[in-house]
Amino acid sequence: MSTMWQGCLADTDYFELRSGGGHDYGVWVTTPPGYDPATAPAPAVYVLDGNFAVGQTAPLIVTQKDPMQQIRPYLQVSVGYAGEDAQHWARLRNRDLVPPGEPIAPDFVDAVETGIRTGAMTREEADAYLAELRETHADAFLGFLTDELHPRIARDYGTAASGHGLFGYSYGGLFSLYAWLSDSTLFESIGAGSPGVVGEDSRVFARLEELGEDLPATKLHLTVNDRELLGDLPVYQNLAKNAATVLHRLTARGGAVTSAVLRETHVTGLQASFLSYLRTCRAR
Repeated sequence: MSTMWQGCLADTDYFELRSGGGHDYGVWVTTPPGYDPATAPAPAVYVLDGNFAVGQTAPLIVTQKDPMQQIRPYLQVSVGYAGEDAQHWARLRNRDLVPPGEPIAPDFVDAVETGIRTGAMTREEADAYLAELRETHADAFLGFLTDELHPRIARDYGTAASGHGLFGYSYGGLFSLYAWLSDSTLFESIGAGSPGVVGEDSRVFARLEELGEDLPATKLHLTVNDRELLGDLPVYQNLAKNAATVLHRLTARGGAVTSAVLRETHVTGLQASFLSYLRTCRAR
């Protein structure tokens, strides 16, 4: 799983990196065709959930050559899990992408229990999945991205000094919100697709209250899917509702935020959300 996309994507390198915390990550770096850092260094856009997302998002790098709507040059850095951890990416992402102290919403637990009843996961898998949510470390993962991975990308690929981006979807979108609310200085723009703000007691709302009117200047693009809101699954209904509440609170305070409602489900919305981020935050 860790190398399933290695050699399958044009202009894409793959390497593995162990973090200072002892976790093994797989990293796919997709450069624009003909990329020459000596003459035209490009900023990096970091995309989360690489094991799942790289195949859907990395090919969109061709939008930089679209004559109808060119996207500003970037190289994509997709970050996932390597080695044995790659087999368990769906639960390990809980550890890395969820903010410290984030409550586990009852509707989320119900959704996991439904997965057991329908045969989507075993009881053992469900218990391991929920266990990762009891001690979450988005702060450590953010530090890995900015302090460990980015210096290597900058060195090896000659990236631009500024203009970098971050995109995450679902719990990756929750992480994107966390990074934005943490006012990380690395990113010029951040995309949060269907962010996993499942409960009304999310740490996102607490952080918004702490910030008051002093919001980050980094551009934030937030998307939700209409099938989440209009469907019959409570976990997705609450996700969309809470994302809308976050959006309302940010716009009411003059936050540097844009948004879009996509005609997708939670499962199909990843690529559309990334494309919306590119069109909104990285258009020429």
